[in-house]
Amino acid sequence: MNTKVTTIVVGSILEEGPTLNLAELCQHCQTPAEFIISLVDQGVIAPVEGSSTRKWQFHQSALIRTDKALRLRQDLGINLSGIALSLELLDEIDNLKRELNELRHFAQL
Repeated sequence: MNTKVTTIVVGSILEEGPTLNLAELCQHCQTPAEFIISLVDQGVIAPVEGSSTRKWQFHQSALIRTDKALRLRQDLGINLSGIALSLELLDEIDNLKRELNELRHFAQL
């Protein structure tokens, strides 16, 4: 008997198109610019354009990352260094899960 396994992946597709400036990112995330600047300093998010804070442009994906950082700070009281480490570890877990799913897919072929 042949059994076929179908994996359903759920997610959001973020356009890399329109970017947000610092003020727009602050407004969307309802957080002060100082927090966003701190996230940039810690390497949590990175502007894709701009040499000064007034000219910074962020991809839409920075919204999700900033929201995660805010939740870690507000819900768990984690400081900026801890936020950076936590998000790095969560990224690594996502990458490992993706690799595992790819291996499982190839094993089924």
